[in-house]
Amino acid sequence: MKKHIIRLYHKYRNLILYGIIGSTSAGLDLLIYTLLLKAGLYYLFSHFISIHCGILCSFILNRQYNFKTKDKTLYRFLSFYVIGLTSLLLSTGMLYLMIQIMAWDKMYAKLTTIIAVAILQFILNKFITFRKIHHK
Repeated sequence: MKKHIIRLYHKYRNLILYGIIGSTSAGLDLLIYTLLLKAGLYYLFSHFISIHCGILCSFILNRQYNFKTKDKTLYRFLSFYVIGLTSLLLSTGMLYLMIQIMAWDKMYAKLTTIIAVAILQFILNKFITFRKIHHK
């Protein structure tokens, strides 16, 4: 049984760590979003700022501890950032739709958008940002 669990961990290590790191980054995103809302900032502006903090946190932790890639840092950061910005556009549209059109609670809508884009980001970052780059 123990060997089976270890084998599963190694097979899904990146996904497990991405989930842990993503949860940490999403927590930071949500914390900053909440603080900015309480400070009276407009929800979309708060979302824009908080998501950037989450992107930076996630890149640093994934680069260092999950995918352990030390080369091509600028390329990897730009790829990660573009994927993050794509997610920002998607989640902002979803947030607007849920809050303005569907009249959802702002916090519930934010949590829903975080979950919705997490899988897409994992797939894109695993196969684009943190893929092995063969040096010539």
